[in-house]
Amino acid sequence: MSNFSLSPLFRRSIGFDRLNDLFDYAMQSDTPNYPLYNIEKTGDNNYRIVVATAGFNQDQLEINLENQLLTITGKAVEEKSDTTVEFLHKGIASRSFKLSLRLDEHIEVQQANYENGLLKIDLQRSVPEETMPRQIPIGKKTAIENTEKTTVDAQ
Repeated sequence: MSNFSLSPLFRRSIGFDRLNDLFDYAMQSDTPNYPLYNIEKTGDNNYRIVVATAGFNQDQLEINLENQLLTITGKAVEEKSDTTVEFLHKGIASRSFKLSLRLDEHIEVQQANYENGLLKIDLQRSVPEETMPRQIPIGKKTAIENTEKTTVDAQ
């Protein structure tokens, strides 16, 4: 794996320093192959994560969101081994897992459902009004400057 610097990109952008952390996170580990999962775009601002969790019941699954890192954990229950059974092939995985996905800062978890061995997590992008495109007037004082002046005059 080769290291590369994103610093030339930062010369023309402000506030994207966390982008480098995102690339480091993506490059540090291989893509997990268990459990199998899909990431679906269901609308312009809607997404769904579908995780195949066959063999788990709802009580064995946990979903956490901390610092825009969505973590899905499955804790397998140790089954008592039947000494009379000899496996000729054991292809059904029943091991614990931890799946972590980094979310954009405007992505919100809406709900999670568990049905037929599939854990479905619905997400929605909510873009705040202040980040929407707007035109900046030239030569007029902005609301921030007026607020600062009022604060100074009050003191």
